Amino acid sequence: MDGGQELSTHSVRAARLGEALVVTVVRHGSSDRQEQRLADLQRLGRLGWATWNLVTREATWSSQVYALFERDPESGPVRLTELPDLALPEDGPALARVVRELLTEGKPFDTSFRIGTAAGVRHLRAVAEAVPDAEGTPVQVHGFVQDLTAQRSAELALVESERAMLAQHGILQAERMLAGRLQHALLPLPRRPVRLAGLRVDVAYLPAQSGIHVGGDWFSAIELPCGDALFVIGDVAGHGIDAVATMAQLRFTAKGMIFTGSSLTGALSRLNTLLIHSRDSHGTATLVLARYKPAERLLVWAQAGHPPPLLLRRGEPRYLERPRGVLLGATEYPVFEEAECRLEPGDRLLFYTDGLVERPGEGIQRGLARLAEAVSAHRTDTPGSLGPLLAAMLEGERRDDVCVLDIRVPTRQG
Repeated sequence: MDGGQELSTHSVRAARLGEALVVTVVRHGSSDRQEQRLADLQRLGRLGWATWNLVTREATWSSQVYALFERDPESGPVRLTELPDLALPEDGPALARVVRELLTEGKPFDTSFRIGTAAGVRHLRAVAEAVPDAEGTPVQVHGFVQDLTAQRSAELALVESERAMLAQHGILQAERMLAGRLQHALLPLPRRPVRLAGLRVDVAYLPAQSGIHVGGDWFSAIELPCGDALFVIGDVAGHGIDAVATMAQLRFTAKGMIFTGSSLTGALSRLNTLLIHSRDSHGTATLVLARYKPAERLLVWAQAGHPPPLLLRRGEPRYLERPRGVLLGATEYPVFEEAECRLEPGDRLLFYTDGLVERPGEGIQRGLARLAEAVSAHRTDTPGSLGPLLAAMLEGERRDDVCVLDIRVPTRQG
């Protein structure tokens, strides 16, 4: 038009008339397009408009309002005062109250209510305001009705999900509390370093800070009737009550077998059989068994898939070479071997669980190297010196339990 472009909308129809063809082309004006846009807006927004003339008592609904109420258009709209009758009985009084306040005080309302339909309960929102005359008396009400069923369903599902999560969280918290109390009863921690077979032993146990389950890390450090010292440290796979139960079973069984004269490798083989035939046949655990003979200052030890002990001697850290041994519960026919290490005055020996050296996204070798560096940097021999070492190793949030046995050979014997 005049060299420019203009958007226009046309309706084209073709019909046969005898042997001729009648074609009509109707161009729609801007008002027609606006009407179509309004219809699209109501359909996409699942809402419709309504007007009530309080003087003539006439009401006008858009087609979408009839669809929302599932009302036959031939029945016509209902009066504003009759609108609460369409709601469910429990929602009708509240809707009637806001309608009354609008008609008597001119107070607009924005309220939700429910109606019954063939498909079930539908959640609707009604928003209305009054148009007053010169004296302030309401003479007309206009507003809209919107379908909120999908939104309400999503909100109810979210609330139910949150309620279920809170309930599950409470159950898990109660389980953690129970498991923690069982663990504390089964695995009491000494308040100060203990003396065993001429050695000074510091013990540390730190629970994980992430998650709400109690882990299966454990230790034993006791003096045998013959004067030797027995050191055990282990880590049961998993968390919660089951892990604590398996931990207790392995801990007391291991000590009992050593007390009754079993060798270290023999004890590991029997513990492996016990774990394979336990209630949780898929359970696994890692373990170190060590026996220290003070007369010879000889440490005899065996392991089942556990990280190697770290020996600090004259300021130089090195990991003891692990004898053969797979984690408990991995196979019915494991092979375990023993290794020996003669300790010297001033030696420091660390037994630990993997929570001390493992970090997400990092190889175990990097963690072992970091522990060796930290031990070299924190060589204080005073009681309680395990604390600074743990603080250096455990920066940030702990994702796993940590158990450590810090064994010191006195510089002077006697």
